[in-house]
Amino acid sequence: MPYFDAASAAPLHPVARQALLAALDEGWADPARLYREGRRARLLLDAAREAAADAVGCRPDELVFTSSGTTAVHAGIAGALSGRRRVGRHLALSAVEHSSVLHTAAAHEASGGSFTEVPVGRSGAVDPAAYAGALRPDTALACLQSANHEVGTEQPVAEVAALCAEAGVPLLVDAAQSLGWGPVAGGWSLLAASAHKWGGPAGVGLLAVRKGVRFAPQGPAEERESGRAPGFENLPAIVAAAASLRAVRDEAAAEAVRLRALVGRIRSVVAERVGDVEVVGDPERRLPHLVTFSCLYVDGETLLHELDRHGFSVSSGSSCTSSTLEPSHVLKAMGVLSEGNVRVSLPLGTAEADVDRFLEVLPGVVAEVRERLGAPVSTPPSPSPAASLVVDALGRRCPIPVIELAKVIGEVPVGATVTVLADDEAARLDIPAWCEMREQEYVGEEPADRGSAYVVRRLS
Repeated sequence: MPYFDAASAAPLHPVARQALLAALDEGWADPARLYREGRRARLLLDAAREAAADAVGCRPDELVFTSSGTTAVHAGIAGALSGRRRVGRHLALSAVEHSSVLHTAAAHEASGGSFTEVPVGRSGAVDPAAYAGALRPDTALACLQSANHEVGTEQPVAEVAALCAEAGVPLLVDAAQSLGWGPVAGGWSLLAASAHKWGGPAGVGLLAVRKGVRFAPQGPAEERESGRAPGFENLPAIVAAAASLRAVRDEAAAEAVRLRALVGRIRSVVAERVGDVEVVGDPERRLPHLVTFSCLYVDGETLLHELDRHGFSVSSGSSCTSSTLEPSHVLKAMGVLSEGNVRVSLPLGTAEADVDRFLEVLPGVVAEVRERLGAPVSTPPSPSPAASLVVDALGRRCPIPVIELAKVIGEVPVGATVTVLADDEAARLDIPAWCEMREQEYVGEEPADRGSAYVVRRLS
């Protein structure tokens, strides 16, 4: 069964498995002890730290291992903010950061701090000049991911890091998605990553803090990992994580070329064969293994279930797969279509034949889901067009509001409007996206007794 969700968790690399089993025999003792077993464990821990630091591009004494990538992000932000509290309590971050960054920012604000979200364009990348504009005299820390976890867009980290350095603000980079492909360029100050993203075991993260960065670890004092990661080290998992990081780096150059070609094929073939689809993310500055597209008139949850039934494991940022009715914050920030969203992220070694079969199956699956939902095949002209129409889609989840809009747009004359009443949060994003894709005019959103009224003018 082809597994196409490496961005969530990559399959355990064979080297990780070998290292884990070996370390279970040799690295079970306390590395802080001076007896033979402890010394042996310390040697393994030091070797793992040196290997990981070499991959990151920092000194071994600048890197600590944590219990997860999320923990690394939380510890990194909290420690940097506390270390620079005399400067101020302002935090800058992009609007498409991982939820671990956004949740930390929200907690920081709740405790009396403040933060600014830097917007992104439709490709998902920040404008370095806009990011620099968010830096203030009281900015204690800036955060920017190296590459986006949902659409694969690479961020201009080097440019932003240079601007942060000019302003005297340290930059924390969340490198979870990109570290397996290579080191992060630029003068970053802190870096966080997670082993299960590159084929290491789950439960291991890393945090690098450059020398000279003011950093005050939070929580009770700890002796282990420079006081920055509490608790007994999971040494076998750490050894496996470092070994697998080195192994995937050795394979990265060749695999990046191969997977980039497969992803490029997915991007072009999906646009050709599916119809009414938006391939999102930067087509050039992107991770080599990840592609995301959104399909009009499709229930994302049903689409994922049908693909799973055909043997393909993929992910989605569509609100149709969420009980919160909220579309992905990444897709929302980009202003792109969210309904029927599919993220394909290929693990190392993905067979070309599996991608070919996915491209053969996908158009039929999308067509079946659209037919089941009553989506229009085409928009027939109305013999006696109405001056305007109101579509009541209250209480109906995506993609139904857009499907109902598409059904009736041909019933009004060119220049007239259709007003869609909807209380699904995804409609705020998907109706404007539909208008852009179908070359109709999105007039805007108006208040309604329930939900909102989305007004669309027919142009053709």
